[in-house]
Amino acid sequence: MSLNITSHPERAPSELVPSRYAVQVGDIDVLVISDGVLPLPTKMLGHNADPDVRAAWLNDMFLPPDAFDWSLNVVLVKSGGQTILIDAGLGLDPNLNLPRAGQLIMRLEAAGIDLGAVTDVVLTHMHMDHVGGLLVDGVKERLRPDLRIHVAAAEVTFWEAPDFTYVDMPPGFPDALRATAKRFADAYRSQLYLFDQEHEVAPGVIVRRTGGHTPGHSIVRMASGGDRLTFAGDAVFTVGFEHPDWHNGFEHDPKEAARVRVRLLTELAATGEQLVATHLPFPSVGRVAVDGDAFRWVPAFWDY
Repeated sequence: MSLNITSHPERAPSELVPSRYAVQVGDIDVLVISDGVLPLPTKMLGHNADPDVRAAWLNDMFLPPDAFDWSLNVVLVKSGGQTILIDAGLGLDPNLNLPRAGQLIMRLEAAGIDLGAVTDVVLTHMHMDHVGGLLVDGVKERLRPDLRIHVAAAEVTFWEAPDFTYVDMPPGFPDALRATAKRFADAYRSQLYLFDQEHEVAPGVIVRRTGGHTPGHSIVRMASGGDRLTFAGDAVFTVGFEHPDWHNGFEHDPKEAARVRVRLLTELAATGEQLVATHLPFPSVGRVAVDGDAFRWVPAFWDY
């Protein structure tokens, strides 16, 4: 099986924009794949922020004031003979009317990637836009029967009785998140490989629990030959560099999520390693710089 990883982004023949982008981390192959976009209210970027300050930030970023499209990125990794899918996208949820997300399976096929070749799945957390792709009709039957799904034990426990006290989501989302997490746990419980704090999935590929966004939220660190890349899941959002203290509407423990974000961004700025995150603009490959008492996102120049 080949990941068909090349040194430049490609596009499916029927699409107008690239939907996958390859990065080399030493001997580790990394492919960032777009699962599409989620149109969400701008308030969710910082529901604890002063509305005027939030509006000014959106205006400075040339973003619409009420709602805009959040990118939804998934990562495929090949290391030590293992093929690892990090998160699985939204899948299909007709009740939420999100037709431009849930593209992962189609885009894996367009990249020539066989679902049956995936040996491991790592979940940063169990929100529906990270597990839903595994619930699409016919997908489970195409996966290996010995597929290992790595997820923090705290995440599985949380979704047995989830707490939505501190979130600020559009109507319908809490019910959809709760239902999707239950469906996923019921469908894949026998294939879950639980860890407490940190676990090496493959050579140079380590998943580490951060908490905050959800109790079991995790990031994935990749290191090989002096190169490093972190997939931050939902620990970092676009606004989080300039305003790391703003609370995202999907954060179940927003104060802890802000502390996690600052610690992670401080570390990434110090190491200079590459960052990819779920909801940064595709392909979301870049680095972090310190900017006064906040941070600055430095997108990578695309390698054509």
